[in-house]
Amino acid sequence: MRLKTAAALVLLGLLTLLAGIGQRTIWAPSETFTASVPADAAGAPLTVIDQKLRTLHDGTVKITVQGDGNFMLATGRPDDVSAWVGQTAHNTITGVTEDEKSLVVEHADGEGTAPNPAGSDLWVSNENASGELEYTWTPPADGDWSLLLASDGTKAAPASVSMTFPNDTSTPWAVPLMVLGSMLIVGGIVLGLLSARRKDGEGGDSGYARRARARNAETQGQAPSSSSSSKATMVAAGVVAALLAGSATAAQAASPSPLPSGSASSTAKQAAGSPVLLDAQFRRILEQVSSATDAGDAAKDAAKLADRVGGPELEVRTQNYKIRSQVGTYEPRMPVRSTKLLTTVVTSDRDWPRSVLAVTQGEGNVVPQILTLVQQSPRENYKLMETTPLQPGTTFPNISRGGTETLSAADKTGLLYSGEEAMSGLADRLTSADSPFKDKLVEGQSSPYIADTLSYQAEVAKAGENGNFSFTHKVVPESTVVFRTSDGGALVLGRINFGFEGTPKAAGDKLSIGDDAAALAGGKETTTGMVLSFAESMAVYVPPAGSTDPMKLVAATRGLVGATFK
Repeated sequence: MRLKTAAALVLLGLLTLLAGIGQRTIWAPSETFTASVPADAAGAPLTVIDQKLRTLHDGTVKITVQGDGNFMLATGRPDDVSAWVGQTAHNTITGVTEDEKSLVVEHADGEGTAPNPAGSDLWVSNENASGELEYTWTPPADGDWSLLLASDGTKAAPASVSMTFPNDTSTPWAVPLMVLGSMLIVGGIVLGLLSARRKDGEGGDSGYARRARARNAETQGQAPSSSSSSKATMVAAGVVAALLAGSATAAQAASPSPLPSGSASSTAKQAAGSPVLLDAQFRRILEQVSSATDAGDAAKDAAKLADRVGGPELEVRTQNYKIRSQVGTYEPRMPVRSTKLLTTVVTSDRDWPRSVLAVTQGEGNVVPQILTLVQQSPRENYKLMETTPLQPGTTFPNISRGGTETLSAADKTGLLYSGEEAMSGLADRLTSADSPFKDKLVEGQSSPYIADTLSYQAEVAKAGENGNFSFTHKVVPESTVVFRTSDGGALVLGRINFGFEGTPKAAGDKLSIGDDAAALAGGKETTTGMVLSFAESMAVYVPPAGSTDPMKLVAATRGLVGATFK
């Protein structure tokens, strides 16, 4: 009977061992699985691949797209992708079905077409393909990232999309089964050996003697004992221990690791405070802005600026080209360079319009200059709105390159003055030598802009024998941009309109204007009066609340934008 039990244990052990080995070999799960968009999914000009799919399983996700003709796959922050999609009809790939064979696609109705998303400044990367694309989805930086798939915005996005995910290849019962099987085999062998030895040792005893020993044991109230039963008990205990250990191992392997406390909230916080541009995006945008301004400057053609220059800078450069086409000695606008990027300022406020700054100094830049770039809406690209050379003797304030807060012009939170108060104070200071802001807004030791402006206005007024002259400096409120600095203060940038008006003192008196203004006015002399207009690009540092320091003019320049006779 014991031999049969031993044989059964060995057989059971072999089967258990083979089952454990099989889980690691012939029954091992595939390392990956592939799910595809269902064939009956509705068509749409745009397809969004939700960021959750990238982290659905640990490891790298690979995407295969097949389509007719050219198409693109762009990477962007989820909120940027959503903002660009807007009201356009689109599909969103949100997950994988339970059988892991199909991708879950949600359709949203909307407008039937959209602009071509290729080349948008919102995308960190843009993959272009024709016919087929194999893409390895890796995040360009920390945080969440979604994908946008499209043809050209007018045709349906490619419908053949499959995603290959890392599979769960863990086999938590393999090791316990192999250990248990080995124990059963060893236990069966030991039990068989003990049974054989007992049979050999008791071969000379008669049945009568064995029965007598048994009766004697029963009379003394003791159970018959033998080394074989003791060994069998030890084997059984070992088997139970192995089974319990295997179960614990399997349970531990099958249980997912707990997420760090607060991980979900920290991820949301990170997404909300993410800078609107990564360094690679910023450099790409800056290169395109520089190329556009180079082309416009070389050809003196404002049409070449339209895609990348707007606002005051477009107005100033347009008039600069017109003057230079007639006055060869007129000084060109300072060139925009991207090769020597000294620093960047990027907002972490993700609403539109979005403003960013670059401080550059390349060939033709006597001093570093601040470039103000603004993106008015998700589907528009950044445009250069102002170029403002730093004042000699000043330094650019320290602002975190990891993203900083932008404030509304009226917001005075934590500041000595709000942005609009700072710009209004500067305008008043430029207009009047006795301005109340005389001691509240200063220049660096060698910064000449305020002093030179006041001196020029005083000299013109004094020397004007034939005319009466007046000067005004008025803030353009919509141009004001405010960035929080690292010390809690702010850098305020914006445009001021500088008006220079002259009227003859007596009938017949003539007023003369320079060649530059004459190119815009259509003549050099007037007996009725004249008006000259300049666009001033300014940057002012505002100390934090509680400071006793004055505001400082950081950067300034002006450009002639208009000249007319009354």
